[in-house]
Amino acid sequence: MAETEKVNANPEPAKPAAKVTVDATKVDATKYVGTPAVGTSKAAAAAGVSATASSTEIDRRRRRFAWAMVTGFLMAWFLAFFRFFLPRTLFEPNTIFKIGFPSDYALGIDEKWLQQYRIWVDRTPDRLFVIYARCTHLGCTPDWKPAENKFKCPCHGSGYDSEGVNFEGPAPRPMDRARIELAPDGQIVVNTAILYQWPKGQPSHFNDPGAYLTGV
Repeated sequence: MAETEKVNANPEPAKPAAKVTVDATKVDATKYVGTPAVGTSKAAAAAGVSATASSTEIDRRRRRFAWAMVTGFLMAWFLAFFRFFLPRTLFEPNTIFKIGFPSDYALGIDEKWLQQYRIWVDRTPDRLFVIYARCTHLGCTPDWKPAENKFKCPCHGSGYDSEGVNFEGPAPRPMDRARIELAPDGQIVVNTAILYQWPKGQPSHFNDPGAYLTGV
């Protein structure tokens, strides 16, 4: 009993608890998951990165647009400069051309060359001639009306008979006729640079040599 009391009277000193050293550089005391809360330093940093990236992209687009504008201006200026040295010419259709053989045309009005050369080929029982399709009022192109056997100007209503002679509307005189002749190969050659007219109140030139063909 005395021995037990002795042991209890001199107990062993308690061992100190082991110290745990925490490396502050390896531990993030404020670990965020997801988007940082608004108003925190993390959120401010993230916003700064986003704003910088957006600003960079906007600057890049602005530079591309500016270079495109500069390139377009230089190209337009170069084309204008180059065009200055080119001859200023107008390309017009030939005034002298062939329209086939007389046997290709039946009695009446043929419109096959109207779009290309602005002419009608008119064949009557005794002659063949070419009417230049231009109204003598203000220069519009009349329409051929087969059902009415006349030409009618769509602009101001001038009317011409099947030989191009005016009979109604404001047209002052008949439509002109183009020079016509036979080529050595037998084809009809038309020259719209030479026109035969019938001026108002004056003799007609429709019977002049070159204004028509006969015996074809």
